[in-house]
Amino acid sequence: MSDISVQKDPSELTMTVTAKYDVTADRAWELWNDPRQLERWWGPPTYPATVVDHDLTAGGAVSYFMTGPEGDKYHGWWRVIDVDAPRRLVVEDGFADEFGQPQAGPQAGMPVTVLEVAIADRTEGGVAMTMTSTFASAEAMEQVLAMGMEEGLMAAMGQIDTILIA
Repeated sequence: MSDISVQKDPSELTMTVTAKYDVTADRAWELWNDPRQLERWWGPPTYPATVVDHDLTAGGAVSYFMTGPEGDKYHGWWRVIDVDAPRRLVVEDGFADEFGQPQAGPQAGMPVTVLEVAIADRTEGGVAMTMTSTFASAEAMEQVLAMGMEEGLMAAMGQIDTILIA
């Protein structure tokens, strides 16, 4: 089982989730780069993800939805800001409507975060994958955390071990 930790820093408007895996950086990168692998862990176990579009190049976009136990769907999007495979990915992360159109920002009442993924080698072998979400304001951070972001990410990342041993 992976070692997963969460640190929230309200003064910096960040939440950082770090997980350690006994794989290479290239293998860990495939969790992001392969949309079928991303689907297997991005949503919590009871809200599996379906990736619709997947372009992990700077300026590219990813769109997806998560389906709940009652068939309810929650759509999201990423706008890719920076990629340095297999070490770094930076995206804007937001909510979308049922057509995949962004529904985030002040006009929609839903926050946009910047998600930075870093994959670093560990001296004892394997990698540490760190996901840092940066929020635009304390209110945005509180809103997303109240929606269950921390618990959802912990549950989602808890599914990665199964993918890595397959």
